[in-house]
Parts: sequence; structure tokens; C-alpha cells
Amino acid sequence: MPKPTGPGRDPRAAEGAGATGGAEGAGVTGVAVAPEAVQAVEDAGAGLEPAVVAFGGGHGLAASLAALRQLTSALTAVVTVGDDGGSSGRLRAELGALPMGDLRMALAALAGPDGPPATWAELFQHRFAGSGSLAGHAVGNLVLTGLAEHTGSPVAALDLAAGLLGARGRVLPLSTAGIDIVADVLGLDPAVPGAVTEVRGQAAVATTAGRVAGVRLAPAEPAACAEAVAAAHAADWLVLGPGSLYTSMLPHLLVPGMRQAITTSRARTLMVLNLAAQPGETAGYTPQAHLDALRRHVPGLRLDVVIADPSAVPEPDPLARAAADLGARLHLAPVRVPGAPVHDPARLAEAFRAVFARSGAGARSEAGAQSAAASPAVRTGPSGPPAPSVPRAPSAGVSRRPVTKYPSSGGAVRRTPFGEAKE
Repeated sequence: MPKPTGPGRDPRAAEGAGATGGAEGAGVTGVAVAPEAVQAVEDAGAGLEPAVVAFGGGHGLAASLAALRQLTSALTAVVTVGDDGGSSGRLRAELGALPMGDLRMALAALAGPDGPPATWAELFQHRFAGSGSLAGHAVGNLVLTGLAEHTGSPVAALDLAAGLLGARGRVLPLSTAGIDIVADVLGLDPAVPGAVTEVRGQAAVATTAGRVAGVRLAPAEPAACAEAVAAAHAADWLVLGPGSLYTSMLPHLLVPGMRQAITTSRARTLMVLNLAAQPGETAGYTPQAHLDALRRHVPGLRLDVVIADPSAVPEPDPLARAAADLGARLHLAPVRVPGAPVHDPARLAEAFRAVFARSGAGARSEAGAQSAAASPAVRTGPSGPPAPSVPRAPSAGVSRRPVTKYPSSGGAVRRTPFGEAKE
């Protein structure tokens, strides 16, 4: 069923989906989001600018944020927290800290363009050289980890850092506790080519030599950050990608509370496709295979628009049909840096601007229904690796680390420059 949209929407409509509570608030798969929290987020972003929530991690999310900040200040980044490599992985293993690397990059993408905020952003991105215990650590990871320990809340830490960097928008974690990504991978055992091996950890999944058949999270049902859920319900647009399909984008749709928020929000939903398949994680995938993987993992997901660069789409018709299967129309636009396989924030901003202007207010339900009806539910070419039922090989890449020490969002409500936030 299409999601309703349009201006003047009642923020208390969030109570209708999966509500378990009464007047005290709306339960969204274990995340209690009070109507007034949604109202506070809407009030903070009220005005002519669209309220946008961007989901992802790493360089893909940073490119999306660098583009979106040119169009709106009512911007929230929701960042995956599954990183277990590099500086983030070391702090996670040693301190039980929330992995801060992707969160740091999102803050830097939203930082003020000049003056002290720009200097702070450069410092946050600086990595220590040498071979000592600090070698390889990003300054921002250490600062954010220290702020989170000091305040007892990663959300409060991110808000404080956002003020320091003059961020145009807000950065929130997908969950206030770290998660692990667990993948079923084909082809890792030469003796049994069809066997499935369990690979655990974002770094291991992203670099696997096999073919990813599917992913899940550990724990299986982590709690979503309450502030991020409220932002999704109050948004005009939800933006997925670009970024690693299995380790940056899908985790947002596998956290029950966030999946519920995305699929029941009145916002329109947009996905930016990657410019190429990613070695290891999505090797051999066609553009439409990325959409098919989303549909397999989240059958209830509906999109409104899929943005793709023409140079990355050798066959537009199959991709348009795959998009229509999700209720979306395909928007082809040049969004890459000429001669490089990376997104150009300026070009991506123009694509976002065109999509936002064309969609207008309240167009979501009609556009999605017409797009799905206009195209046959037929796809050509491979639709991504199947989910086989075969014996499992021994687990690979299993990690053992301390449980994240930070509590889930909840409890007292504090005032921030972005509205009310729960400690």
C-alpha cells in the first residue's frame, strides 16, 4: 500500500503503525517515539526547505550530504554503526565504543566551509602518523569517543561536535549500540563451491572473495536510535545511498525500528545508485541487481525515485522495470566526476533539485502507483545471487568484542539547536 504524503501531514500519524502504547507515545518495533518528539523535529525544520533524512555510511553518504547541504539546512544524516576496521574497529575492540569513523565523515561533510569550523573539520579528519599506539587513529574518532564517554550519550556527543564544526544539519547513529554485519557468502570453499560460509564483520564482508547471498545483523533486532526514528517520521524526503549495498545501505533496513520508520513514514523515498559494482561485496551485479537485492531483503520497501548516472546504466529499460517493481520512476542524470568513479556533489545536488522540484507536494502516492502500473514486472539479466539452501561451511571473520557501553536513547529530554532530543 502506498504511503500518504503531502504538506500539513499530522505528525501523530506515526502512532498508527506498529503502535503498542497509548497516550504515552507510539511504539515502533521496540522504539518508543512520542508524538511530541516528531512534532519537535518538524517544528525545527519548518519552512520552505524540504526536511531530508539521508541514510548510509562512508564516502557515499558524505557525497550525498555534500550535495544535500546545498539545498536545505533541515538535514539529518543517519549513519550505520557496523564498522569494525581501522581506527573505529580498534576503539570498538579496546573500549567497547560506538564506531565513530562514518559518523565523523558525515560531520565533516556538513561542516562550515570556512573559518574555525572548517579548521575543526580538517582536524577531525587528521590521522596520526608514525608507528605508536595512536598511529592511524583519526582525531575526530578520539574526540567523539571521549565526548560520548563524558556525556554518557553518543547523540549528545554528536550534537556537541556538530556545534563545534558549524554543521549544516544533524548527524545521528542508526543505533546507539554497535552492530555486526553477518553475511552468507558463496564460493569461499574451493572443495564445496556451492556451500555457504558465514562471514562476520563489516570489514570482512566488504572485502570477501565470494558472492554475498544475503546479510543479517547481530544482534538480530538492535534498537534504533529514537531521534533518528523521529526524524524519519517528520521528513519530506528519505534518501538512501550511494554507498556499499550490504554494509552501508541495507543495515538501515534491517534494524526493525528504522525499517518500520522508513516504510511507514509519509516522506517520499529516493535511492541513489552506485556508479559501479563493488569488488567483493557486489562483484558482477548489474544496476538492477542492487534494487532486486533490496526487494529480497525488505519485501515491504517502496521507493519513489531511483537516481542513476547514464554512464553506469548500459540498459536503462531493465533498470526502469526493476525500479517500477519498487514503485519508483528512474531518473537518469550525470552525477559522476568526469573520468572518475565517484559522485560529484555539485552534479548530485542538481539531480536532487530536479527530483524535488518535479515531485512537488503530495505526489508520492499517485506517482508510485502509476509508475508500477506502467511497466511490466519483468527483469532481464541476473537479478543478483540467489539465497541457496545448502550446508554451511565453518564461520569466517567472527569477531569477539566488548559490548558497547552506551545506553539506548530514552529517558530525559534535552533541548538542542535541532529540537528536543532524548538523553
